[in-house]
Amino acid sequence: MSVGRNKDRDYHEKEKKEFVRDLEGHGTFSWMKDKKYKSMFKDIEDRLQGVLGTGKFEWVDRRVFDQVFDQLTLMSIYKLMTKGHIDTLDFPIARGKEAHVFRGQSINGPVAVKIFHTSNAVFKNLSQYIEGDPRFGGLKRKHRDLVDIWVRKEYRNLLRLHKWNLSVPSPIAVQKNVLVMDYIGDEHAPSPRLRDAQITQPQSVYEAIIHFMAVAWHKADLVHGDLSPYNILWHDEKPIIIDVGQGVLQNHPKSQDFLIRDATQITKWAQKMGINVEIADTMYDILEADLSQVEQR
Repeated sequence: MSVGRNKDRDYHEKEKKEFVRDLEGHGTFSWMKDKKYKSMFKDIEDRLQGVLGTGKFEWVDRRVFDQVFDQLTLMSIYKLMTKGHIDTLDFPIARGKEAHVFRGQSINGPVAVKIFHTSNAVFKNLSQYIEGDPRFGGLKRKHRDLVDIWVRKEYRNLLRLHKWNLSVPSPIAVQKNVLVMDYIGDEHAPSPRLRDAQITQPQSVYEAIIHFMAVAWHKADLVHGDLSPYNILWHDEKPIIIDVGQGVLQNHPKSQDFLIRDATQITKWAQKMGINVEIADTMYDILEADLSQVEQR
């Protein structure tokens, strides 16, 4: 047994050295040759092996690593690791135009680590969700500042919704363009999105989503802004709302437009599931909901 373990250890050491050598040889990562950063990366390199696609999703490779894990991102992850919010990154679970998401481990259990892209093209159309939000006044126009503001915005929206006992991932920590929150899924894969899930009782699911929208609007003073079956997870027979970065406060100049758009998307899903409902019904149920029994945590 000890011989086998030694072979495994030697193999992983070889893989690790090749991994770091490849990164340092890449022009984008020339900064790693600096003594300070090389020491920093050495402290965390073992815990980043999962980002190369060792789980169910094999689309993450060294090329994607180069795109996602730039210098500032790695420094942010390092800080989160030193604070105990992240121990390891296990495997990738989702990717989108705005971020990659990884399943990780912390001292308290599994977490989802959402790493927002820092390329200029990604966030160019998102200022409409930030301008008009008093929580983020004095918006800076520099791109990197916009990304960091967006991540803090999602973190604070999660806090606001979580306070009202709404079904969202619990926020844990934020550092620059990296957000850590509760992981929704099992040890092998994340829970499916609503659009991919097998739903046997769509009426109850529709009602749960309407309840979320009503409490968010009336109690949390927030509208999601991009709600659809694509950003609702199906977990333990109930919907979990994700991707709340677009959420704006009720006093935002476009909040009512966003509410109508969200209600329209949910109504379309309900109709596809065979529910006899119109957009007017959905809006009425949201705006006239009886929330007298709803309390904060």
